Amino acid sequence: MTRKLKAFIEELAHTEVPPDVCNQYSYIRPENAVRRENLFIYLKQMYELKPDIMLVGEAPGYRGCRLTGVPFTSEYLLLNSMEGLDLFGQDKGYRLASRHDRLIKEATATIIWQTLAKSSKTALSWNAFPFHPHKKGNEDSNRPPTKKELLIGEKPLMQMIEMYQVKKVIAVGNKAEESLKKLGIAYEKVRHPAQGGKNEFVNGMKLHLHL
Repeated sequence: MTRKLKAFIEELAHTEVPPDVCNQYSYIRPENAVRRENLFIYLKQMYELKPDIMLVGEAPGYRGCRLTGVPFTSEYLLLNSMEGLDLFGQDKGYRLASRHDRLIKEATATIIWQTLAKSSKTALSWNAFPFHPHKKGNEDSNRPPTKKELLIGEKPLMQMIEMYQVKKVIAVGNKAEESLKKLGIAYEKVRHPAQGGKNEFVNGMKLHLHL
């Protein structure tokens, strides 16, 4: 499986993306080597944990997976994990790709993993588009992926579903739903926690996880 996961990450690294998209795994920037390694650690952990559930989001954000390489994480979460969640942390081998005065937090990542930690459920996380779409000329911004970009994301999304053989796929937001529906994947849907959607997301997760 190690070989398969490394080949998957290499394929991501060599994927060509539009000009206003950052491929955080590419060989263009030397620090992306840390992001590739972080993703490998995460995917390997998940393969060993054999999660029944997969959460599919929209795309990496500039404060989250764009920095860490791991879906639905922030720098702070990656290095410190959180109570009730024995998944992340420096002791697992996770590292920062770049240094700042303080570790960056990301609200969506915190909400998602807090909800999972309270449920004692393990879930594999991925995005319909695995690269970071940003506004033209501003990498420190987010925008929804286009239809063309979602097409680029279809192959890795299918590969993830096939590799992990999860029993339940949950779309987090409309873009994830769009891709899953187009691919003919059975799914359930929850509200994305961003922009005031926290309570709806938590309630939706409770319903789908039968808590």
